[in-house]
Amino acid sequence: MRMTSPPRTVAEERRYRKQRLAATLRLFARFGFEEGAGGHVTARDPAEPDHFWINPFGMYFGHVRVSDLLLVDSAGQVLSGTGSVNPAGFVIHSQVHAARPDVVAVAHTHSTHGRAWATLGRRLAPLTQDACAFYEDHVVYEDFGGVVLDTEEGKRIAACLGTSKAVILRNHGLLTVGSSVQEAAWWFITMERSCQVQLLAEAAGDPVPIAPEVARATAATMGTPGMGRLNFRPMYADIVRTEPDLLD
Repeated sequence: MRMTSPPRTVAEERRYRKQRLAATLRLFARFGFEEGAGGHVTARDPAEPDHFWINPFGMYFGHVRVSDLLLVDSAGQVLSGTGSVNPAGFVIHSQVHAARPDVVAVAHTHSTHGRAWATLGRRLAPLTQDACAFYEDHVVYEDFGGVVLDTEEGKRIAACLGTSKAVILRNHGLLTVGSSVQEAAWWFITMERSCQVQLLAEAAGDPVPIAPEVARATAATMGTPGMGRLNFRPMYADIVRTEPDLLD
């Protein structure tokens, strides 16, 4: 008989999410996804659904610890932690969290290949098994209007995202969501790499896409929440072992 773990208390679930949020930021730093003070990843608080945890504005991703994370309410007020919140980060994440009660985490950074692909204003093609995770499950937001400081634009981004797991913000970058921190983090990592692969493939020649019915069947395996959590697991184990201070 397979044994299941007992449900976590609210405090345990909060700690669990914050640990994986801090680990995600460390991993994003390792992969070069940070860009100055830009970029933000959030996790919904398990006790207060309209509150979320976010990395402090201006802190290097690779230095973030659990104790550094900020708790922010729906008005943008910092309720726990020391520091300020990226204004654009609050506008985007607050509206996505509000529009998608199923979403626990949201990831957005100015990663290199994601930005390059975003300039094309196209969805990713199903060129590889990994890219199939996004087949018929991502969209393009075409209305770039500068730094996202207007709540209405945050709402438009959330509306464009709809029920998808990712949105390509044209001339801006990538944004992914998940029903766990692990999912949102893995979708961002693998989407960034899928952008890189397609850019390389198209520069080399005319890549052959996977047939729609095969891509759809592959997405049913590669694009599931469980697959997102599974792929994040070894990365989490490694970053915690090599940088244990992130749990402080």
